[in-house]
Parts: sequence; structure tokens; C-alpha cells
Amino acid sequence: MEKEKILIVEDDKDIAKLLEYNLDKSGFRCKVCSDGFSARDIIDNSKKYDLFILDIMVPGMDGLELCKLIRKNHVYDKTPILFLTAKGEETDRIVGFEIGADDYVVKPFSMRELMLRIKAMLKRHSLKEYEEEAEKLIFKDMIIDITEHKVAINKKEIALTLMEFNLLYTLVKRKGRVQTRDVLLDDVWGMDTVFNTRTIDTHIKQLRQKIGKYGSNIETVRGLGYRYNE
Repeated sequence: MEKEKILIVEDDKDIAKLLEYNLDKSGFRCKVCSDGFSARDIIDNSKKYDLFILDIMVPGMDGLELCKLIRKNHVYDKTPILFLTAKGEETDRIVGFEIGADDYVVKPFSMRELMLRIKAMLKRHSLKEYEEEAEKLIFKDMIIDITEHKVAINKKEIALTLMEFNLLYTLVKRKGRVQTRDVLLDDVWGMDTVFNTRTIDTHIKQLRQKIGKYGSNIETVRGLGYRYNE
């Protein structure tokens, strides 16, 4: 099996070497860029990478702009992105998730935890790609039929409104990734909605009740939004 490729954008040479060494030891192939412009050139040339590790504060184009650029590239619009940065304020995290990051790790960090997060992200991405090719999302004994807009748990159909179905589908499809209230409001209700973000909280409460044992899989991420976890 071909080794998965990871692009690291990090201007601290010691951290870059540490990342490269541990990722190589774990069976990944790595490319290190010390500035945003070099990374941009690689992204623009559509070289295939399976995951991006971005520092926010790098010379040239910063990590936030790189993240936006990656999400606009049809080759990488769904490729996992992890921010590894010293910017650890809640607002920094929110911005990172809102522009498309899948995970956010603050320096100083545990290398062991980081490796586990990277492996989990790649595994979720692999499963997600498989699911998107299918007409159904299957999570244990819960089946979300995309074409018929139906949800069944243990072969019993669950009565959901259209918005509840779309909300569940969005969360499960992006499982493991934090979805802010604003993102959910835009993606599920649409940009021109007159509702406020608390509308999400009401629908999440109702959805949790309707899907029974799977309701606890919809996690509240304090200060951010919601995440569907295994």
C-alpha cells in the first residue's frame, strides 16, 4: 500500500524536524515548507497530499489563508487539515474551524496525542470518501438513505422533519469534525435564513430525542458548536 503523504507548513526548524522524524517513523511520507508561498505553489500545482499540518504564523501567506486556499482547490476541498499553532485562544480555534480545519492542536503539544489525532483524521477521511460514493450513510444499525430522505434505526423508520434529516446527515457525514452553529445554519438552512444560531440548539435537542441511543453521539463542543462522534 502506498504511503500517505503529509504536507507540513512550519517555520520552526526544530519542530519541523521533530514532526518529520515521527511521521516518517509511523510510515508516512512528508514534505516540509517553511513559508506559506512555497506551500501555495505545491497546492496550486495539485500535487496529491493526504493531510495538511499548518502553523498559522508562518512567513509569507499565513496558515489561515493557506487553509482557505486549500478548501477552494477541488483536489483538496475535503482533504484533512490540522492547525498546529501557538495561537490557542478560543476565538483562534473558532476561526480555524469556521474556515475549514478538521482539528486544532496548540503548542506545546504531546507528540503521542498528535500522532493519534493524525491517524484518526486519515481514517475518518478514508471512510468518508467511501461513504460519499454510496447512496446511504451507515453508522452501526442506523441507516441514512440519501436518495429517499429516510432514516432507520434497527430497521425501524424514524420520523424526521426535512431540516432534522439534513442536520443529522450533515453531522454524520462530517463525523469527528466540529461544526459551528453558523456553519450548520448556512449549510442546512441556507445563507438567506432569518433564523438565529439558537435555532440549531432547538433542532439538536429534538433530533437527539428522536434518534434515541444515537442522540448521545451528537456532542456539544462548548463555545464552538456540535460534533458527531463515534
